[in-house]
Amino acid sequence: MADPRRRKLRYAYGPYGGGPDPLAPPFDVREAMDQIGRDVMEGSSPRQALQELLRRGLDGRRGLDDLSRQVWQRRRELQRDNRLDGTLQQVRELLERALEAERNALQREDSDDARFREMQLDALPGDTGGAVRELGEYDWRSSDAREAYEEIRDLLGRELLDQRFQGMKEAMENATPEDVERVREMLDDLNALLAQHAQGQDTTDQFARFMAKHGEFFPENPRNTEELIDLLAARAAAAQRMLNSMSAEQRAQLMELAGQAFGDPRLANALAQLDAQLQGLRPGEDWRGSGRFRGENPMGMGEATRALEELGQLDALAEQLAQSYPGARMEDIDLEALSAALGEQAAVDARTLAELERELRRQGLFERAADGTLQLSPKALRRLGESVLRDVVNQIGARRGERETRRSGAAGEATGATRPWAFGDTEAWSVPRTLLNAQLRRAGGDSRRLDVTDVEVVETEQRTRAAVALLVDTSWSMVAQGRWVPMKRTALALYQLISTRFRGDDLALITFGRHAQTVELGELVGLEGVYAQGTNLHHALLLAARHLRKHPDALPVVLVVTDGEPTAHLEPGGHAYFDYPPSPHTIRATIGEVDRLTGMNAVFTFFVLGDDPRLAAFMDDVARRCNGRVVAPSLDGLGAEVVADYLRTRR
Repeated sequence: MADPRRRKLRYAYGPYGGGPDPLAPPFDVREAMDQIGRDVMEGSSPRQALQELLRRGLDGRRGLDDLSRQVWQRRRELQRDNRLDGTLQQVRELLERALEAERNALQREDSDDARFREMQLDALPGDTGGAVRELGEYDWRSSDAREAYEEIRDLLGRELLDQRFQGMKEAMENATPEDVERVREMLDDLNALLAQHAQGQDTTDQFARFMAKHGEFFPENPRNTEELIDLLAARAAAAQRMLNSMSAEQRAQLMELAGQAFGDPRLANALAQLDAQLQGLRPGEDWRGSGRFRGENPMGMGEATRALEELGQLDALAEQLAQSYPGARMEDIDLEALSAALGEQAAVDARTLAELERELRRQGLFERAADGTLQLSPKALRRLGESVLRDVVNQIGARRGERETRRSGAAGEATGATRPWAFGDTEAWSVPRTLLNAQLRRAGGDSRRLDVTDVEVVETEQRTRAAVALLVDTSWSMVAQGRWVPMKRTALALYQLISTRFRGDDLALITFGRHAQTVELGELVGLEGVYAQGTNLHHALLLAARHLRKHPDALPVVLVVTDGEPTAHLEPGGHAYFDYPPSPHTIRATIGEVDRLTGMNAVFTFFVLGDDPRLAAFMDDVARRCNGRVVAPSLDGLGAEVVADYLRTRR
């Protein structure tokens, strides 16, 4: 009988149906580059575009703006729902209970001493702090009154300690005199430690002895004196901000009540000394700030101090999430504090954004220009061009029922050379090279039979080369009428098509406003709109002619994208002459340059944006003169029209 352990295991494969793909990356770099590219084309710098992406978020994850909004919402809730006088309210209630119990006891006594004591109670100061202080030496007749008064002292002591030391309010409940003495001793040792540290002495050994003796008071387990100071200073500053947030009357009462903590003024004095030392050691903490609390929930001193501490942390988080200070980085965000304030998912979202930023930089999608500014790298422009061209090709296919680029590169005889397959290629596969690549990869340990990276296609000769000049209007009307980004996307799509599918062709990108200039793709993508009058098509045609003359053996193609009549031309001295309505001199100079290009057998297509009848009539006349075409595309269809026209001309 066959050993069941030797049976061949059978596996079944199918699509994963348990929710999001667990192997998918946490973000889509291509989508991120698309968003950054759109912002850059709208006039943002690459740095601004990256920051805007981080503010918006990606792939359904919250961005910095959403996280900031939730931080501020949490801050508002803290101040809206709470108030700071909880300890004062508790003290007042205990004081009233003590006085009522004492008066009831005195009324039952028929003696001069009882009447005298009643007068003492009637003569107490009107403020709570003064009344509690005056009663410090009072000999209570009522045991209930004495208990209530002792509860006041116990409450004040626990609240004062809870402001500075985590968990002390619960730990000191029902504290004995020995417990209070132990706390006072800890404060004396702590003040001595900080005093020596402030003098520049090495406190390593003293800190170790202090923690061995009093470590129970510090569950955070600081590792050295500096960490201990950081911990205590943050809380002491929050306690000071709590006092600053109270009215002057409330603040005065609390200061006076502090001396009654545990019935021992030495505790308040030791805490005051501690606060003074911490303020000197950490002057950078916020000791002057305050917050306006207007809610109905009364908080004790310790709870209120933690609320002020949380407000400080929320303010720090808001600043970190804003990323608006010099040298700001995503790594500055305190993920632990963010998780504590907004939940674990908020920290996950922020961490993902930081990873996205690092990945964009790691992949070399940004580079530093000579002046130190951040700009899109050639790799980023290629990725952006691929995305734009893909959109344009889909538009062409949807409009005509075919993908014209599928037929664009097949003309010509095989050259004998091969190249790696790229998306969109329709040339025949080189089977020998493809199989050889697969065998070499498998010899390296890869078990897959065939991979897309193995595929090579046969290079073909192109029957004609083309020298293409794309002239794009950059006058202010293009910006004002929302034509700026479609113009850039059109240039990007055409550049990507030529650089990947028609590598023998040569494209010149020429912008024209008051003057014209030949620009690189990166310059055009990042070009900002400038308010300047003039549409100098004449100068642009001069530059186009210069480009075409460099390629006498190529098919000359001139593509013009504009939304206005020529209103400027270049004078012989290089000065741009402007006039509106268009001057006859400008019209003659522009037409003359069209005629010279027509003499070079240039193929013209004019893409007219907008519905200006004067412009339409002018372009119709020019097109008839040069045997060119006029196309009036929509803004969304501009890129598809230009690419389709180029492909038609090439065929």
